[in-house]
Amino acid sequence: MKEWITLLQNPFYEFAAILMLAALLGIVGKILRQPLIVMFIFLGILVGPSLLDLVSSTENIELLADIGIAILLFIVGLKLDLQIIRSIGTVALITGLGQVIFTSVIGYFIGIGLGFSSLHSFYIAIALTFSSTIIIVKLLSDKKEIDSLHGQIAIGFLIVQDLVVILLMIVLTGMEQQEEQTLVQSTVKTLISGVLLVGFIYMAMRWIIPGLTFYLAKLPELLILFAIAWAVSLDALSEALGFSGEVGAFLAGVSLTSSEFRDVVSSRLVSIRDFLLLFFFVNLGVNINLGIIGSQIPAAVVFSGFVLVGNPLIVLIIMGVMGYRKRTSFLAGLTVAQISEFSLIFAGLGLQMGHISQEVLGLITLVGLITIGLSTYLILYSHQLFEFLSPVLGIFQRKRTYRELDSKSVPVKKPDVIIVGYGRYGSALSELLERHPEIDYVAVDFDPQVVKAGRTAGRNIMYGDLEDPEVLDRIPLKHAKYVIVTIPDMDISNHLVKELERRGYSGKIYIMARHDADRKVLIESELAEILLPHQLIADSLYNFYLKDIIPKEN
Repeated sequence: MKEWITLLQNPFYEFAAILMLAALLGIVGKILRQPLIVMFIFLGILVGPSLLDLVSSTENIELLADIGIAILLFIVGLKLDLQIIRSIGTVALITGLGQVIFTSVIGYFIGIGLGFSSLHSFYIAIALTFSSTIIIVKLLSDKKEIDSLHGQIAIGFLIVQDLVVILLMIVLTGMEQQEEQTLVQSTVKTLISGVLLVGFIYMAMRWIIPGLTFYLAKLPELLILFAIAWAVSLDALSEALGFSGEVGAFLAGVSLTSSEFRDVVSSRLVSIRDFLLLFFFVNLGVNINLGIIGSQIPAAVVFSGFVLVGNPLIVLIIMGVMGYRKRTSFLAGLTVAQISEFSLIFAGLGLQMGHISQEVLGLITLVGLITIGLSTYLILYSHQLFEFLSPVLGIFQRKRTYRELDSKSVPVKKPDVIIVGYGRYGSALSELLERHPEIDYVAVDFDPQVVKAGRTAGRNIMYGDLEDPEVLDRIPLKHAKYVIVTIPDMDISNHLVKELERRGYSGKIYIMARHDADRKVLIESELAEILLPHQLIADSLYNFYLKDIIPKEN
């Protein structure tokens, strides 16, 4: 046994063991449908001193963790898109700020009530306000809800949360005083350092980055290398000026938002980010003392209950007052039922500055494990949960849900054709139908931006989420001869066919299946006919375009 321990003290073997355990726990996480963040924190606890005690290269792990955080913040800055907030009106800003304020205030008083000091309660309360953009985007993408109304609202207020935590880190690190400095001296130094940092980034954005990235884009590998170097360098510069390194990395990403190559950089850095963040969460888990956090379990249960129930409740109230339906508010609210990786980074910053203790860090980490783990299932089964709770959620909805009234109105009362999904096929079909004024049609899509753009172009289009049980009540099915389904989700297509049959629809249903495998999962129905686009193209080529060379049948 001692020989194995001695062998693992070699950094290479140590990292090999950590990576293999990470892969195995990742498989377990996939089976349990848990985010890798949870499994990586468990990995840190497993290889830490409390259990296997495999980690001796703590400095190496901390270095990789720091680079991982720098790249994470760089990508957040790179993807910063205020157009999303503008596109869904004021709901993202009001809901985002409202949730942050209410959660932090209520969380602070819960902390005081549980016996924590004012400073510790402040850090705990702030940590409870932030939700994981990475996890939410991944879960919504997997459920194909990223473009839905509640999905866009959730992404909007998650961006607001990200901006708030970045500003808080700037303020905290900027106000950190040296022993020999007065508050006035520290404030003046912070302002000067901030002006120098922002001024340098502005000059780089104006005169250096555009030409440099255009030149480096000829060799993508070099462009990615520059992006990492830029993120880490501004991280170091920010620390040298007295700010948190994370602030510099975030601003490095912001400086590239106007670059035409930002999507290329972002997509290629995601895998590197996920790999390096493994070491951040391992480092976090390694530093957790199971004996210390054991005493924090009762407080962790209270705070976790507040996050899992209180945060969605706050969003429900705010969006309900703003005039959104209970379904939209509920589905958006579930996305804030956990704390994020930023909460842990923020808590780590507080520990580094001496504002909180290891016990408080352990408490926040434990809340993260509980809320991330449970909220994943809440989001995965959000529609079933809504059906169960729907009768009691009416108190959060106004009698007139004016925010969604316009998007639900139907432009045609007796359509001949209903197009479900206004993507490539649906929009192309509607353009063809526009050539025949005698044919009335209605297109239905769950992306409010697509609906808005379609209406601007003069199309007959309405907003509708087919997983909403009320949506078919608003679609005029009675007179429609054809329902054409162009959405890629075969589960929703099956649900639609079953519901149309239940309602006694007597027209014809055409369903676009992307692949032969999709065709196999679609239910058999006398009303429905499955179409494969690639087969239609082949038939068209054969029958019309190649007819000159194909022998005529006798």
